[in-house]
Parts: sequence; structure tokens; C-alpha cells
Amino acid sequence: MLRISKLTDYGTLILTHMAGHPERVYSAAGLAEALGLGLPTVSKVLKTLGRHALVSSQRGAHGGYVLARPPERITIADVIDALEDQPFGLTECSSSSGVCSIESDCRIRDNWLRINSVVREALQAVDIADMVHPARGSPFATASATEHRLHGPAPQPARAAAACIPAARADDQEI
Repeated sequence: MLRISKLTDYGTLILTHMAGHPERVYSAAGLAEALGLGLPTVSKVLKTLGRHALVSSQRGAHGGYVLARPPERITIADVIDALEDQPFGLTECSSSSGVCSIESDCRIRDNWLRINSVVREALQAVDIADMVHPARGSPFATASATEHRLHGPAPQPARAAAACIPAARADDQEI
């Protein structure tokens, strides 16, 4: 199964939330509360996103985090590159050369490279602004996406966690 890590999922959620009001300065505590995530997890994700120039931190009494560039210029590929531990690749040989002992004789490596390229292009074609407002007419845009809790009334005043991410658990604090 192909799957991104929890941290990448959380990073996408955080950036999407911030993209709802990109001019606003967000505190880590405020993001954690709004999204129902643990503060240590949010802080870790924000620091990593900052190291990859996706968010900028501002010091001072009114400090916090802002998007480092417009949400239309932050792709899902950028988020994955920032938060995944390894270079993007569906197979070892499609992310790094020289890691497989049969790489030079492999009859399917070229096809995996081609598939990897198509998936990478798809990830580069979707940006954080798209995550805020899915394209109208998209087969993936559902009623729940247009009524997303990040931009509609939250079921609880201070909690607007996305449906795809479970509420914070005690073990989330350890990330």
C-alpha cells in the first residue's frame, strides 16, 4: 500500500488551514486547538515546514507562523518533500539510484520510473489553494468537501479537525 506519513498528512492539514486566511499570523497553539492536534506535533511540523521555506516564523508579541509564499505556489509535492523521511519514489530504485542489487539488470525499472514521474507530476499539479477549495466539477469534489469544516461552521467552537484525521490521542504527543 502506498501511503504518506501522519506528519505529511498533518502538514497538509496545517497548510490548508493557514491558506484559508493566508495573510493571518498563526500560533502553534492556535493551530493545534483549531485542528485538534497535539501541540508538540504541530510545533514539530511547523519547524520542519519552516526549514523547507513553506512557512515563515515571526518573533514577538504578535508572532507566529505565516505561509512563506502564496498557497497557489505550494504544491503537495513540496509538502511531501519537506515532511517525508526519504526522497519521493514509489520504489527504492525510482527515488535513488544504486540502492538495489539488481537495478542494472531490472526489466521493469524503466516502467517504475515512468509511473513515478506521472505520480510526481500529479502531486505537483495540486497546490494548497486547491486543497482549500476543490475544483468544481471534479469527480473527487463531494458535498462533504464543499462543506468542509475548515471553512464552514465547526461542530465545536474551537475544534475544526478534518474528517480524515482522527482527534488527537495521547500517543500523538510523542511524535
